[in-house]
Amino acid sequence: MSGVWAHLCESFPFEWAQYSFMQNALLAAILLAPLFALPGCLVVNNRMAFFSDAIGHAALTGVAIGALAGIAQPLPSMLIFAMCLAFVISYLRRVSAVPTDTIISIVMAGSMALGIVILSRKGGFSRYSRYLIGDLLSLSAADLYIIGFTLLFVIAVWLLLFNKFYLISFNETIARSRNINVWGYDLFFSVMVAFIVTLAVQWIGILVINSLLVLPAAAARNMASKLRIYVISAVLISLMSCVGGLVLSFYLATAAGATIALVALGFYIFSFVPSCRITGDKKPGV
Repeated sequence: MSGVWAHLCESFPFEWAQYSFMQNALLAAILLAPLFALPGCLVVNNRMAFFSDAIGHAALTGVAIGALAGIAQPLPSMLIFAMCLAFVISYLRRVSAVPTDTIISIVMAGSMALGIVILSRKGGFSRYSRYLIGDLLSLSAADLYIIGFTLLFVIAVWLLLFNKFYLISFNETIARSRNINVWGYDLFFSVMVAFIVTLAVQWIGILVINSLLVLPAAAARNMASKLRIYVISAVLISLMSCVGGLVLSFYLATAAGATIALVALGFYIFSFVPSCRITGDKKPGV
C-alpha cells in the first residue's frame, strides 16, 4: 500500500478508513468499478448477462483443475479455463443451430458439476468455499497492481475498439458491410469479459460476481438517453455501489461482495421505478 494513499485515507474522519485492510479494499473498489462498468455496458447491450454469469460459476472448475495439478495459487488455471470456455461458447454460438441460452446453460451446468465433483472428493470442498462469497478485504499490494494494469488494458481496448464493439452489438449485418470481423471481435470481447470476471471472483465471489457487471449498466440504461451518458452513469453507479457497499459491509460485518451487489440492486430499483412511471413501459434501448 502506497504511503501517500494510506495517509490520504487516514485523513478521512471515519473509523473504517484507519484500517490498512479497508484502505486496500477501498482502492480496489475504486479500480474495480470502471473495470466492470465499461464492459458491463456492452454486456447489457449484447444481452450477454447469462454468458458472464456462466463464466463466473465455471471459475470453480478452474479452481478444481488447479487443485488437481497441485498449484498452490489457482488463479492461472482459473483464467486459462475461463478463457477457453469463452472460446467454446462463442464458437458454438456461431456454428450451432441450438439457441445461445441453451448452449450457455449446458456448458455452465457441465463445468460447474465437474468442478464440484473434483473439489468435493474426500470432503475437501469447504477449503474452497471462500470463492463462493469472495473476500475483498484480503487483497495484497500485488493484487492491487494486477487490478490496476487490467483496468489500464480495458480502458485502452475501450478507447480503440468501442465503436466496433457497439456497432456489432447494434447490427452485425452493418458491421460486416464495413469489413469488421464480427466473429473475431465478438470472440475477443468474450475472452476479455471472461478474464475480468474470473480475475475478480476471488474477491467478489462466484455467487454475486455477475451482479457487479450487469446491475450498474442496467441501472444506467434505464436513466440514460444518450450513449455517452449511459457509459458515464454506469461508471458512477458502479463506483458508488462498490464504495458504498464496502463501507456498509464494514459496519454490518457482512460479506463485502454481496453487500456491494445489494447496493447495486438498490440503484437498479431506484432507476427502474421512475423509468416505468414516466414511460409506462420499458425504456427504449440506448
